[in-house]
Amino acid sequence: MFKEIIQPRFNETDALGHINNTVLTQWFEGARDPIFKIFTPDLDTRQWRLILASISVQFKAELFYGLPVELRTAISRVGNSSFEVQQEAWQQGQCCAVGKAVLVQYDFAARQKIPLSAEQKVSLSAHLVSAS
Repeated sequence: MFKEIIQPRFNETDALGHINNTVLTQWFEGARDPIFKIFTPDLDTRQWRLILASISVQFKAELFYGLPVELRTAISRVGNSSFEVQQEAWQQGQCCAVGKAVLVQYDFAARQKIPLSAEQKVSLSAHLVSAS
């Protein structure tokens, strides 16, 4: 599991005084960089090998400006050409949001999915947790 602490920015709040719901997908995407590096170590987008097939966020509690947020990123499933990333946003000891993203290894030139290599599966499995 990868962990990252972020400080919410003032502009990420909404009129209700908490972090806007649209911000979580951005935070979660940024926290997927360690996963991206399994496929493209230097994050060179000209060599990119992944596409996002689906994403969901379940909100459990409000997140607030002025308090750090811990983003937790793990793998919950490894398939043949795709895998599922499970992410959580924690603030003050409480899980406030859970996200899931399905990523597919993709050949942009051929416009088709490609199988994960044995090495990639081992690297992903090193961060495997049970899906919640």
